[in-house]
Amino acid sequence: MSGLLEVIALHENDARRAEEGGADRVELLGSLDDDGMSPEPAMVEKTRARIDIELRPMVRLRPGFGTDGGEATRLRGLIMSYLDAGADGVVLGFLNGHGDVDTEVVHALVGEGDWPWTFHRAVDHALDARRAWQVLPDLPRVDQVLTAGSPRGVEHGLDDLLQTIRDVPRAAGLVMAGGGLAPEHVPWLARAGVTSFHIGSRARPQGSYKAWVDADLVSSWKHLVDTEVRHAHPG
Repeated sequence: MSGLLEVIALHENDARRAEEGGADRVELLGSLDDDGMSPEPAMVEKTRARIDIELRPMVRLRPGFGTDGGEATRLRGLIMSYLDAGADGVVLGFLNGHGDVDTEVVHALVGEGDWPWTFHRAVDHALDARRAWQVLPDLPRVDQVLTAGSPRGVEHGLDDLLQTIRDVPRAAGLVMAGGGLAPEHVPWLARAGVTSFHIGSRARPQGSYKAWVDADLVSSWKHLVDTEVRHAHPG
């Protein structure tokens, strides 16, 4: 059994190098501001032309994890533009004013589609993560939840993330661990049942977003992920 490795890309050259290194999917961002903002549809199209692996752009136009009816209309249009440009799915996630998963907005954005999507690290900012996880598995067509278990990253959230996996029957299959993920975290998560992992700065020389994604670094991560997942899930 192989794992899944997703790499953050800021442009088509990042994406191409991620694919060369063996990445399974690219999360395309327009910028790194406030944990990642949406790219332009033209960038999605350019990136799609350079890679064959799965491509999911971020759907987020403002800081924070809330939205409103007016912006939701813009977001729906953006999603359609991404899909028309060749995206395989999208990455999104919103919380309401109470700090809970905003199921109304999410349903409005994804309910009528047939494409897969990732609920991003908004979950790590929810007021009550356990309550959020009662809702997440039942959202329509969500196939991954990008989470570090803490707003401060996997280093601080690993124990809580492992506890969530123990407590929520479907969590292991949905979790894509990311957000300050380090190599030493992978064996623990793989043994808990996680098979999907996400890296950003770790795919770049000196961990700097000023550098392009490095195919060799991606390759080393892909080898690590696959090795640990196979060890945890033999056969």
